[in-house]
Amino acid sequence: MGAIGRDQLTLRRVPIPQPGQHELLVKVKAVALNHRDKMVVETGRGLPIAFPFTPGSDLAGRVVGLGREASRFAVGDNVISTITPDWIEGARPGTARTPSYRTLGGHYPGVLAEYVVFPQDWFVYAPTTLQSADASTLPCAALTAWFALIERGRLQPGQTVLIEGTGGVGLFGLQIAMAHGATVIVSAGSDKLDRVRALGAHHAIDRRLEKWGNIVLDITDGRGVDHVLEIVGGTHLGQAAEVVAVGGRISLIGALGGFEVSAPVAPLLFKDVVIQGIGTGHRRALEDLVRMVDRTGLKPVIDTRYSIDDLPEALDHLSRGPFGKIVIGVS
Repeated sequence: MGAIGRDQLTLRRVPIPQPGQHELLVKVKAVALNHRDKMVVETGRGLPIAFPFTPGSDLAGRVVGLGREASRFAVGDNVISTITPDWIEGARPGTARTPSYRTLGGHYPGVLAEYVVFPQDWFVYAPTTLQSADASTLPCAALTAWFALIERGRLQPGQTVLIEGTGGVGLFGLQIAMAHGATVIVSAGSDKLDRVRALGAHHAIDRRLEKWGNIVLDITDGRGVDHVLEIVGGTHLGQAAEVVAVGGRISLIGALGGFEVSAPVAPLLFKDVVIQGIGTGHRRALEDLVRMVDRTGLKPVIDTRYSIDDLPEALDHLSRGPFGKIVIGVS
């Protein structure tokens, strides 16, 4: 990209970069797209972008070169990127005045390239059970669902989870919750309900129904759900507040309904609801997620694979709302 805007996307041929002292040269195999990538391309999201700029945050690739002091990985290792490379573990960096959201393909350069050079600490080992296209889907969407439900949410077997939508975070939330013994309810468009059930959802509800919240409460015998993955945002937070159980948790993740959220205060107060903001997660959680993927055989849901030449079409597909992830094959 030479400037903000879809019309500024161009493929450029440049020399292969060389790794510095603590860096890795990685040959990129696949890149998974997220809605945030589309927003960065189209609006910049107010980020301090230096041009020329490469978008994208989620890669799977192979280490092909090492800096002199790089020792975390060896040539030939398969790796995936960490979307927030400054966040290794614990609390997110930043302060109340300046919260930190320094991501690849945003604050830092992105990964839609044949080769990238980044510090070795910006990578983790890829799952041994997944091919590159599948592994590329983990760094943002899967980690976000994992961080909400497991790292922060401490999901327990037998609890009930409501998943909103069938994008990457939603379907990973479904798979992760099921792998941990939860009962899963998914709200989605009517054309996707059968596919959600085929993935194992215990209940699938048409989100366009005016009384869908009552259906959730009927399913739970009035108790409500223990955990809501609130991916829509905006005024939809109020609907999440209505269906969450006493002592339940709402993970506020998405902003499809707008960057200002609202909800009636009574259910939040009287049900002792916890609202947690989730902006992806740290590196250690991604490593935990990779181990779970290898242990359980979790298989990411990929809607469509595109070539890097077809990036504009892939972004259009994101706008339409994929069932699962969109992946760009790089090499």
